[in-house]
Amino acid sequence: MTRCLATALLLLLVSACATTNIPADQCPADRQALENCPPTGAIDDPNINEWYRIRGSLTNEELGKDPLQIGIDASIPVKGSQVKLLGSREQDAIRSLVTKVHLIEEALYSVDAVYYIFKADLAGLAIMGAMCDAVKRGVDIRLMVDAIGSMTLSKRWLRALHSCEREAGFIRNKAGEMTTRRARIQVFLFNAPSKSPFTVNRRSHDKLMVVDGFVPEIAKVITGGRNVSLSYYGIKEDGSPNPDTYNDAEILLRARDMTEHRKTVGAISEIYFSLLSLHETNRRIRSRQFITGLDLYTKRRERFKESLNQLKSLSRIQPYFADMEVYLSEDWRDADVQIAHEFANLTNRKVITDAANNLANNPNSIIYQLEQVRELDDRTHIRVVSPYLFLAKYYDKQGNLFLDEAQRILDWLAEAPEHRYEMITNSVLTSDNAAAQAIVDMDMAPRMLLGKEYKHVWQREVGADETSHELVGSDTWLKLVNHPQLQIYETGKLDDVALGGDKHYGKLHAKYLIGDKYGFIGTANFDHRSRLFNNEMGFLFESEGLRQDLIDEFERLKNESYLWGSPEWLEMRRQVIEAGGMKGTAVRNQRRIFRTLRATGLEYQF
Repeated sequence: MTRCLATALLLLLVSACATTNIPADQCPADRQALENCPPTGAIDDPNINEWYRIRGSLTNEELGKDPLQIGIDASIPVKGSQVKLLGSREQDAIRSLVTKVHLIEEALYSVDAVYYIFKADLAGLAIMGAMCDAVKRGVDIRLMVDAIGSMTLSKRWLRALHSCEREAGFIRNKAGEMTTRRARIQVFLFNAPSKSPFTVNRRSHDKLMVVDGFVPEIAKVITGGRNVSLSYYGIKEDGSPNPDTYNDAEILLRARDMTEHRKTVGAISEIYFSLLSLHETNRRIRSRQFITGLDLYTKRRERFKESLNQLKSLSRIQPYFADMEVYLSEDWRDADVQIAHEFANLTNRKVITDAANNLANNPNSIIYQLEQVRELDDRTHIRVVSPYLFLAKYYDKQGNLFLDEAQRILDWLAEAPEHRYEMITNSVLTSDNAAAQAIVDMDMAPRMLLGKEYKHVWQREVGADETSHELVGSDTWLKLVNHPQLQIYETGKLDDVALGGDKHYGKLHAKYLIGDKYGFIGTANFDHRSRLFNNEMGFLFESEGLRQDLIDEFERLKNESYLWGSPEWLEMRRQVIEAGGMKGTAVRNQRRIFRTLRATGLEYQF
């Protein structure tokens, strides 16, 4: 008993010595070498102090209302920016990962990152390694991952990242002077189910990194469809090509007009992150070594460093790191941009039954902003790319249909023969979501192309052997699916390796819309889940240069696709069924899957 008590006291003393954490304003005048005490000569900078407080200790009580409601109500300005597109080509995917690591390594003040999926593979651990090094330089770090999207990520990795804070340096001000504020690593688990069962279906689908957000001369923002996992960056652990990567798109942004420091694209993006991080059901992840006094994470921090060094040593990657300075100095496109988000999805319990009011009461939502742009842009040609697509029917409280998006598009096409609408989405060959694909192939596309009568035949009478049905082989079918103004393309072709060919078409994951003047690119799929349940974000833009880059990307994807309903598309489906496996079974049963989703209302979950 006495020995146990002595051991416990010893551990307590060790813990107390190891976790000394004196507040900066209580450090001795001679700045003794105690944890959190800045060196002699450090500056007590009031601007840094306020920025530091906002990033770390701001409370909802100080804000006066729910932080998400602040984002919903905010008057978000349109900002002059410069942008670069990181599209779906292999070199763009690799450059995206290299850019993220490089920006963290070059950060001077702060890094904020939020991702739906964050994996502890080479990409994720290398990014953590760069963050661990950055905090030692005095860079303030915040990382937020979604509790469900990143559920396979061991919390030990997140605690290990937080433990890097033990060696944190002190933040410098814009004059380069060391301040009394010590850098931190704050780690958040977004909408932890343990906080509230209601949150399980409300996710942060964000993919956003903001570096030095409040310093307009150097701030950078990167967002789009790519999560943090090797699956999105075109390489395997050994640096060899990954042909089955996600075909995605992101934009890199920096400020163009630097006269209003607090309203640049970097500052607005950092504020956006701050509001999202304050959501009441988020959970802070902290290193347990601060409690035990023992260093539990030495090996994991070593893995961070090893992974970062391994990534940078890969022969396939090295040229991209070497080219970063040139890449970041040229070929930027001028753009006016405005951030949009779906904060209201996270708190509204009536996202399905009160869709009309939800849309009207969320002026910063992506859908609302696209509606505003629609009124400003006299469009003749619209292009949409999304891995999952659905066209909504919205009803008021009385159950009356007030918006049928498919019918509205058809009405718009009927207004003028020069109007044209093109969509690109996944096929049964390239999709990673059989349920979502069933909604596309059995509802969205038939609603647009077949009309009520033939849609019913396609859904109910055509069997798995589609090419043998009378409708599918008729001239009527060919006329319907070859609409002169409306084209729905699905990625993948018959020469895919899965069907015995020699090509890889990957999996489409990009999300953007292009009009004649305006466009949108971000994290949001044009599907039920992104519209109704997830938080999403992205940028509306006006930029002829970016618009043309996206059109070029669109045309490249189109060349890797078949028209929905075409003979080639039908043959591809037939061969997928014949190949068997999970995909073949899903295609064979696609009509049954759709009917089940429709009957149960579960289509809203996909």
